[in-house]
Amino acid sequence: MKAKAETHSDKLDGFKWALVVALIAAAVTGNMYYSDAPLLYRVVGVVLLSVAAGLVFLQTGKGQRFLLLAKEARTEIRKVVWPTRPETTQTTLIVLAAVALVAFLLWLIDSFLSWVIRSLIY
Repeated sequence: MKAKAETHSDKLDGFKWALVVALIAAAVTGNMYYSDAPLLYRVVGVVLLSVAAGLVFLQTGKGQRFLLLAKEARTEIRKVVWPTRPETTQTTLIVLAAVALVAFLLWLIDSFLSWVIRSLIY
């Protein structure tokens, strides 16, 4: 029974994808065709057509999987243990010190190589 439902969904997915493409094409074409209209009206039209295309997309099989992925990602983000402010400050200072040290070392190497090249040329 599930296979029949998936097959039925796959047949409708083609129509839904065509509708998504048509809505986006209508937004782009309408924006170009009505270029004389005020910008606000064109933006509202493009946003409304884009939202409609997004809603139709979410009804497709890939859209459902995308929605599931987004929900799972949100659940995983909630599980993250975020660093405290002192930890963030300490880490930032360590990174800045490391960058300054590497910059200094690169400057020393560059100066040494410049001195070597200058002494060879002159």
